[in-house]
Amino acid sequence: MGDARGELVGRRALVSGASSGLGRAFARELARRGAGLVLTARREERLQALAEELRSAHGVEVRVEALDLGAPGAAGELFTRTEGQGLTIDILVNNAGLGAHGDFLDRPFEDAAQQVRVNVLALLELSHRFGQAMRARRRGWILDVASFVADLPVPQMAVYAATKAFVRHLGDALAVELAPHGVKVCSLLPGGIDTEFFAVSGQGERIPGVMRLTMASPEQVARAGLAALFGWRRSVAPGLLIKLGLWSVRLMPRRLRAWLAHRIMGLPAAAQ
Repeated sequence: MGDARGELVGRRALVSGASSGLGRAFARELARRGAGLVLTARREERLQALAEELRSAHGVEVRVEALDLGAPGAAGELFTRTEGQGLTIDILVNNAGLGAHGDFLDRPFEDAAQQVRVNVLALLELSHRFGQAMRARRRGWILDVASFVADLPVPQMAVYAATKAFVRHLGDALAVELAPHGVKVCSLLPGGIDTEFFAVSGQGERIPGVMRLTMASPEQVARAGLAALFGWRRSVAPGLLIKLGLWSVRLMPRRLRAWLAHRIMGLPAAAQ
């Protein structure tokens, strides 16, 4: 598939974490290309407003399913409300994710557990359930939003980085397993994205300069991710600086990676 308007007419995409930021950008780009949509996130009012915008702008079918994917059974419920009711999902965008900034032992354990539930367990179940349906049809696309920190242990964002390493490794393996069955899987490895993520994670406006240099808009990252997914690529790191950074990390001794990540992602000592 190319990048032409209307190329996805007749397809339906499910976007998790669609109420803001990168998820909203994915929804807009998929609708621009003609795909019908199922939007899911916790904030129903935001989802409904986005659904109305997309219906009006692109004439596509949009369904809203307000769910907290960190809640037990939510991923299974989402499958039941879609594929379970005959609503075929051709494209799965695993975008929902949480991060929390601060030393692991200084934050409530529930913060870490919720990151694992949303970033790992929900993605795992959605990939398994919808992946099975796609394999049976011998057609489908799965895009996993990982991160450039998937190859880095990151002090002060230890759990978040660990969950993204899981996402990256799972995606790489599933891409090989599912390719013979006509299902494409791609991992998206963005750097900083100009969204509310940093504020919600507790990092606020105190973003290191190196991160600011790699900052991209949600629209840029969404377009890059979808272009790679439909272009049969198994991973994509949007932006030259992110690509160079990933190659540098892979050449670096592992014992130095956490030190480097702390300098890039950690708060200055005076700000902690």
